[in-house]
Amino acid sequence: MSKQQPIPLTTADAPAAIGPYSQAVKVGGLLFTSGQIPLKPDGTLVEGGIGEQTHQVFRNLQAVLAAAGAGLNDVVKATVFIKDMNQFTELNAIYAEYFGAHKPARSTVEVARLPKDVLVEIEFIASIAVEQ
Repeated sequence: MSKQQPIPLTTADAPAAIGPYSQAVKVGGLLFTSGQIPLKPDGTLVEGGIGEQTHQVFRNLQAVLAAAGAGLNDVVKATVFIKDMNQFTELNAIYAEYFGAHKPARSTVEVARLPKDVLVEIEFIASIAVEQ
C-alpha cells in the first residue's frame, strides 16, 4: 500500500500564509486548511467586531476550499478559536448562516490570544475528490 504525498495548496483569493505553513494541504481525499484569521486577501486586517471578522474568515475559507474544488458542504470538521466566549452567540449565528442545514463536527475553544490580536480563527477539514 503506497502512502499519498501531501500537496500544499495556495490561492491568491485568500491571504498568504504569514509564517512557514501552507494555506491548506491535500492528502488523499482530505483537505486540511490552516487556521484563517480576518485578513483580506491583500493582508490587511478587517475592521470591526466579531461579526465582521467572522464573515471575513468564512470568505477566506471558502476561497481556500474553492481552490481545492470544494465548498462548505464538503467540510467534515471545523475548529473555532475565539478570544471571548461571551461573543460565541453572535459567532455561532453567522456560522449557522454559512452552513445552513449542513452540520459538520465542530470544536470551539476560547483562547487567550490569536495572531494579530484578532477575535476569531477557524480551520476546516474537508472531504475532496481524489486525483487519479
